[in-house]
Amino acid sequence: MNCKITKSSIKPFMSFGKMPIANGFIEKKDFESEFFFDMEIGFSEDISLLQLKEHPTPEQMFNDNYPFFTGSSEYMKMHFSKYAKFIKDNYLNNNSKIIEIGSNDGTFLKNFKDSNLEYVGFEPSSNVAEIANNNNVKTLNNFFNQDSIEQVAEFKNKTDVIYAANVICHIPNLPDLIKSVDKLLSKNGVFIFEEPYLGSMFEKTSYDQIYDEHIYMFSAHSIKKIFELYHFDLIDLKPQITHGGSMRYVIARKGKYEIKSSVYKILDREKKLELDNLKSCLKFKKQCEISKEKTISQLNAFKKEGKSICGYAATSKSTTILNYCNIGPNIIDYICDTTPEKIGKFSPGMHIPIKSNEYFQKNLPDIAYLFAWNHKKEIFLKEKNFIEKKNSEWFSHVSL
Repeated sequence: MNCKITKSSIKPFMSFGKMPIANGFIEKKDFESEFFFDMEIGFSEDISLLQLKEHPTPEQMFNDNYPFFTGSSEYMKMHFSKYAKFIKDNYLNNNSKIIEIGSNDGTFLKNFKDSNLEYVGFEPSSNVAEIANNNNVKTLNNFFNQDSIEQVAEFKNKTDVIYAANVICHIPNLPDLIKSVDKLLSKNGVFIFEEPYLGSMFEKTSYDQIYDEHIYMFSAHSIKKIFELYHFDLIDLKPQITHGGSMRYVIARKGKYEIKSSVYKILDREKKLELDNLKSCLKFKKQCEISKEKTISQLNAFKKEGKSICGYAATSKSTTILNYCNIGPNIIDYICDTTPEKIGKFSPGMHIPIKSNEYFQKNLPDIAYLFAWNHKKEIFLKEKNFIEKKNSEWFSHVSL
């Protein structure tokens, strides 16, 4: 098992077993041909990076049926509005150019639509890119790499900000990504991205952060070491609450900016938590095994008590939980969701039916397994009928 970045040997330490495409919500006629892969994780000690041993191709994961839309969450729309303001205030001027990698439905870039800034997004899933373009948010339906950036030659060496959110961990060929960024950034340009954070995942035992799209799980140590290989500095970072615990990283050409104290503080904290070595990974493995046992035991206890159980939100994360714990329709009756592209289909691997939120309201269960636990505040405000139902209960493998 070799590191996808340095090609050095890495140490596998945990297998989640056979896993399907996390967002591959499926029709009954396709059960027999469903794709699975061995989801094993390892740790590259030379760059302190947790990564998947193998994964589906990007084309299998991001296609014309991709069922995730950033704009479906009011919280994420608010988050990206604040994010855009942070970038405008700190790194842009009236004549700046900005590029977003993995721009989805244009929720972030629309904050620049009415300005004088020149912008463009790269989005590989055609159905999602179409929505952005229909809303007049300039979006190229393509993966971001050294070939595709030839479509935006006017941005080469002139881009002040390249931005991404929960995207960089999806890209297997990080050396190509960084070389593409290098070709586009201006002399004082910055690469800003926000990714699920290894420290938060270990702290919460939120192993559901690991699925096919999340090829890497970053820490400040791993980001610093990776970008130093290509003559870039990690100049700033800031913890975020999105996706159950993320980190915002700011990268610049070596020596162009002073490195902020926040970088040193978080690196020191990670060192104390041993996030830079394999020891923390082995502790995490044990925590996952305990969490799995507790989850299965509690769900079985609910069933023995005669309680009805549904899943709430057909998330990518739920695919890992359900398949790792072997939770099927014998335990969870259905999963409710608001995404039209998922309703009427079945969950990847375990084939639990996906129902609408209207169905949920008419058939309130006793127990709702909150798969979208990272959006709990927004959901709890919305689902007052369930909360007010006698003896109803939210459940999750992480603390709510």
